[in-house]
Amino acid sequence: MTEQVNDEKDRQITLIDDQGNEELYEILFTFHSDDYDKSYVLLYPAAVGEDEDIEVQAFSYDADDAGDVTSSDLHEISSDEEWDMVQGVLNTFLSDERLSGE
Repeated sequence: MTEQVNDEKDRQITLIDDQGNEELYEILFTFHSDDYDKSYVLLYPAAVGEDEDIEVQAFSYDADDAGDVTSSDLHEISSDEEWDMVQGVLNTFLSDERLSGE
């Protein structure tokens, strides 16, 4: 999978799958893990309706010195321990109304 940053907004990213299909994603939030010394981004499809379930995508990323992320900077999460940590952060975000805006 390759990724491209959408210049329209800093909060959107276009993901391109192996078949060349593009889908626009909104950035839910980013965070840094000291345990893994990595930064993470959580994304959801921009075209999701209000009553639809949202499938959140998560990647680790490397930002450049200016804090920008380019298409080659997103990395798939491969370890179960890392996924568990990311899921825990997402669950905390979703359960905290002050963070999720609900």
